[in-house]
This record gives sequence, C-alpha cells and structure tokens, in this order.
Amino acid sequence: MERILLCKPRMTGHEIDYIKAALAEDWATPLGPDCDAFEAVLADFAGHGCHVAALCSGTAAVHLALVACGVSRGDEVMVQSFTFCASSHPVTYTGAQPVFVDSEPQSWNMDPELLDKAIADRVNKTGRKPKAIIPVALYGMPYRIDRIMEVAAKWDIPVIEDAAEGFGSCFNGQMLGTFGQFGVLSFNGNKMITTSGGGALLCHSAEDRRRIMWYATQARDSYPYYQHSAIGYNYRMSNISACIGRAQMEILPEYLAHHRHVQKLYMEQLADVPGLTMHTNPWPEADSNFWLCTAVLDPTMNVRGQEEAYNKVVTGAVGGAAGVIRQTESAITDCQPNTNVEALRVALDKAGIESRPLWKPMHRQPVYAEAPAYVNGVSDALFRTGICLPAGPYVTDDHVRYITDCIKAAIF
Repeated sequence: MERILLCKPRMTGHEIDYIKAALAEDWATPLGPDCDAFEAVLADFAGHGCHVAALCSGTAAVHLALVACGVSRGDEVMVQSFTFCASSHPVTYTGAQPVFVDSEPQSWNMDPELLDKAIADRVNKTGRKPKAIIPVALYGMPYRIDRIMEVAAKWDIPVIEDAAEGFGSCFNGQMLGTFGQFGVLSFNGNKMITTSGGGALLCHSAEDRRRIMWYATQARDSYPYYQHSAIGYNYRMSNISACIGRAQMEILPEYLAHHRHVQKLYMEQLADVPGLTMHTNPWPEADSNFWLCTAVLDPTMNVRGQEEAYNKVVTGAVGGAAGVIRQTESAITDCQPNTNVEALRVALDKAGIESRPLWKPMHRQPVYAEAPAYVNGVSDALFRTGICLPAGPYVTDDHVRYITDCIKAAIF
C-alpha cells in the first residue's frame, strides 16, 4: 500500500488546461488575469462583500494584515498560543511583541474570557492597548468568534482571523475569515485546496484591498520610475499558481464533503476504543472543515512501544514538513507529547501511515521564551495528549479502516 499522507493535494485535471492557456498568452508573471479570476471566485465563495488579495503565502497575508492595522515596533498583538508559527512570526517581522493567549477546551482555540482578562492586564501594565487580535482556526475548527468579536469591540481592537487551516469552515453559517477586519487563507500544498504555495487576505473594502496590494508590490508610488514612500514587500501571487487555484476551486465543495465524511468514519470506527477521543464540532454553530482529523489519548492508555519512545533522535521532518530541518542532539525537550502518543505515531509510521502530534504551543517555543503569555493549561494538556490523523482527498474509506485497525492493534 502506498504511504497514507496527512493531506496530500489532489489535482482535478483542469489545472494543466488553465496553465497552458496562461503560458500561451505569456502570462507567466506575478499577478495577471488568472489571479484576477481566482480572487473573484474566492470572493464569491466567501460572500459577505469580501474583497480578496491573492498573495504568495498565508504567512504573507498575516504580515500584511498587521501592517495594514498599523502594527509596528514596540506594539503588542494578542495571538492564540495553540497554533503554527506562521500566526506569530509575522508579528515579530513588524518589530512588535506577540502576547500569547491560551485556549478554551471545547474548540481548542482562543479563550475569549482569558483574552479579555489578558488585554486588561496589558493595558494596566503598559498603558496601551494591543494593536490587533489573532484567533486561529486550529485544524479547521471554528473559534468562538461571536465572543471574540465582542471582546474586540469592547476594547476597539481589530481582529485578524487566521483561517489558514479553516478554509470553508463556518460559524453560524458564515465562513471563517469574514468576521474580522481581515481574514487569512492558505493554499499551501497540504491545505483544503492548493496553489502549490500561496495564500490570500480577505478584506471588507476595496480600499483595504488596494492598500494591501500596494504593500504586496513593493509599495511603489505613481511615478514613471520606482519611488517608494514606504517599505513594501514582494508578496504577490504568481499567475501560474492562480491557474492551479482556479481549477481547485471547481472541486472545493467535494473536498469539504470528503473531509467531513472521513471525520465521521473515524468517529464511528474509533468510538469503542477506551481512552481515545476524537475532536469534533463543540457547538451547534460550529461547522469545521476537518482539515485534519485529531484525537486525544488518555495518559493512562497503553500503547505498544512506549518504553522505547524518545530513545532516538528523529532524523528529517515529521508530519509532512518540507525544507531544511536543523538536526538536534537530544530527543527530549522540556515539553513534549506523552510516550503513548509518540509510540502511536511510531507504530502508524511503521504501518505506512503519516501522523503527527498537535502543534506545540507558541508559549512553549524556545524562540518565544520571553514573550508574555496568559495560560490556563489547556493547550499544554492537549499537546501532551493529541495526535493528527490523515484526512486528505486521497484518504479512502478503506484507508480509514486500515488506520483505525492499526490504532486498535497498537493499544493493549
């Protein structure tokens, strides 16, 4: 059996048609008519009058949203701690300081009550309000955006929704990314749809979009030569990447339905496993895309091979990561998943199944050791006990049966 990956992108077959047409017209450029068309179909899908700026990555979208919100050196930004580093690193690009906020246990996302208390404490300590709030749709699960927006309105702070993992997820029927001042999408190779690499920023006005695209194209002023009155960035999406996105959007509803179907199968087939709990929609208003399907293991659960967990340093990347990985000397850190989680990951790996732990909270990352953090223990506990399972468009019903059989075989 071919290795079962977490979320391997699937092409529709139409991508090459769009690419050939673009190349025939010499549109192998940054931006172009396919970018325009991709932005239009994204705006139509998102609804709520959104304007879309197609960019080179979701990380770039977070960065430009912060720039548009006026975030600069010395400012603070409230960021969900339980997330991938692309939510917080762009804050540091601006010279600002991320302030991490822990999760509530239902959705695993930003705790609105803790957010409110954290903002009050930052105002008390610094005499200034944070400049933005960044909640994250972890693994596609909706955050409690109604309460977050209430807190944001109370303090008059803009919200940048990081819906990079939540494309197509909804809260009370409205797509994530359309509630705040800006919404971030990602089209990386393992997301709900892909443009190979790319992202987009959802804006609520044409003027916001125009300003974002000005920054994304080196902030050039209107002279016959290049003159710059602000620092800009080369964050445009390639027209060829947009060709891929246009074809992917044709089948997005099918992909969303498939991920939700895979989640349902996991729920049914693992319901009788004591100590294993699948994470699912916590409220009637929540409708996750289940980008990845996730589970937590009770710390008392026994998994074969626990005694060998963390005995060897991992070589290379785990869980679909690509690029250069810095080799470490020790397999142990001061905060890591329990041995039964690591043992299950290894057992699945040996069976040809890709899995990985949940995101390590940002307040536990060495690079953010000095950053302010308001924690309640939720993300720490989830990181110690959670695991991600495959859910992509290539994951079949037979694959899910095989994965769940392998999980059951690993437990004793």
